[in-house]
Amino acid sequence: MKSYILKRILSLIPVLLIVSIVVFMIIHLTPGDPASVILGPEASQEDVKQLQGDLGLNDPVYQQYFHWVEGVFQGDLGDSFFMDKPVTEAILEHLGPTISLAILSQITAILIALPLGIIAARKRGTMTDQTFMGLSLLGISIPHFLFGLFLIIILAINLRWLPVAGYQPLSAGFWEHIKYLIMPAIALGTGQAALIARMTRSSMVETLNLNFIKTARSKGLHERKVIYKHTLRNAFIPILTVIGQTFGTLVAGAAVTETVFNIPGIGQLIINSVERRDYMVIQGTVLMVTLTYVLINLLVDLLYGVIDPRVRLKKES
Repeated sequence: MKSYILKRILSLIPVLLIVSIVVFMIIHLTPGDPASVILGPEASQEDVKQLQGDLGLNDPVYQQYFHWVEGVFQGDLGDSFFMDKPVTEAILEHLGPTISLAILSQITAILIALPLGIIAARKRGTMTDQTFMGLSLLGISIPHFLFGLFLIIILAINLRWLPVAGYQPLSAGFWEHIKYLIMPAIALGTGQAALIARMTRSSMVETLNLNFIKTARSKGLHERKVIYKHTLRNAFIPILTVIGQTFGTLVAGAAVTETVFNIPGIGQLIINSVERRDYMVIQGTVLMVTLTYVLINLLVDLLYGVIDPRVRLKKES
């Protein structure tokens, strides 16, 4: 097990290296530069070139990359060209809203998906099953931001139950914090719920056809006990995998939703930095998001090996 964990951790290094190279090259090949944005359209060419030299943008691209990577290994992601602060500090300031939104969205997804998937598995082949799976397909198909706009029109503008947009930190009070996240959490969580529900149904149906479930039923066990104690427990491993993957997606892919609801999270930080050509913030944020995603998937893999004795024994052999 220890050797497996070590191999999985070492496998993260080439992934992060490739991501850093791709992101760095895409950013530096994109037209425009921070110096022109900082000085504005009225600046002279001499002033722009001087600022480019001060920012290190006149160095060869490979030299800029190695200088940045050297800083990353020292825990320094560079300084923002526009915010006059370290990139790490800027990320930490915007990380809280994204984590809160991702957690609430995941809770919403699980609360929706597990009951729908279980009911669909129990009623497989019926109209109920087809309806629930049709709804899950619809949930996957509708873009998060579009569903979010529908929620704004219905819940915020027409019914006036929730604020249209904005964000309040947890220090302002639990309800004040949550009420600004309810609509974006539903918008994000619904799409993820569709994936989890389909996996729940598939895994439950497969487990329900196994011999030990038939044996449990033949012994006269109550159907609820068969479903929740025996079937769901044994079907939960692939469901847990999807839950972990969807949580990583929520952390990494909430940019548009955060912009629609004006939430000052990581996604909004990336979008603002792209508009301003703030290279250092873009590079550091994308690298941090990638690291978060792969670490979450690593944790899911480790939980998979701990929970499933068959996998654990296979890795140890």
